[in-house]
Amino acid sequence: MLSALAVITLANPHVYLDTVVLIGSIGAQQDGWYKWYFVIGAACASLTWFVVLAFAGRKLQGVFANPKAWRILDTLTGAMMFVLAWWVYQGLQSA
Repeated sequence: MLSALAVITLANPHVYLDTVVLIGSIGAQQDGWYKWYFVIGAACASLTWFVVLAFAGRKLQGVFANPKAWRILDTLTGAMMFVLAWWVYQGLQSA
């Protein structure tokens, strides 16, 4: 089980994109000690997010045993992606 967790974590390209590109580029723009505050804040936020995600997954395990719940979640995710795509498109049009 731990080996599967390691593969899912370390083989995921988003791990490197988020950590190196996104957080690294924003953190590099900070001056002095603010870099360290940013790193500590990002690490705490990440840890909090994954702990909450794990507990929520455990609590919602029974709910997502039903295929209808997955369809609802997929529909909401798809709708959110369309809204975000429209928002980005609108931003590109005004630029």
